[in-house]
Amino acid sequence: MARGHDEQLELGRFAEPAVLVLVSLSAGPRHGYAIMADVVAFSGSALGPGTLYAVLARLERAGLVEPMPADDRRRPYRITAAGRGALAARLAQMERFLSVGRARLPRREVQRA
Repeated sequence: MARGHDEQLELGRFAEPAVLVLVSLSAGPRHGYAIMADVVAFSGSALGPGTLYAVLARLERAGLVEPMPADDRRRPYRITAAGRGALAARLAQMERFLSVGRARLPRREVQRA
């Protein structure tokens, strides 16, 4: 069952991997290997299987993702409506953070990055 909105955003030490997984699943249901491949493709960050399945379990307990019926030996996951809301809120928070960070850096340093 989904928790309160503030609790959904508290992802602890798995915050960055959780955001990567939610972004991947926002494009449609995927099984574990497909999530890992997608995350590498769009972010350049690799998630190991242990990290991925720990994050999926945590997101599932929070009601942000849900498993679908197994396809052969693979179990796909999909993002829930609560997961989409939590992702949108986290991305908005990140946009504010980026805006402040860019504003505080000298212009030439932002352009080099």
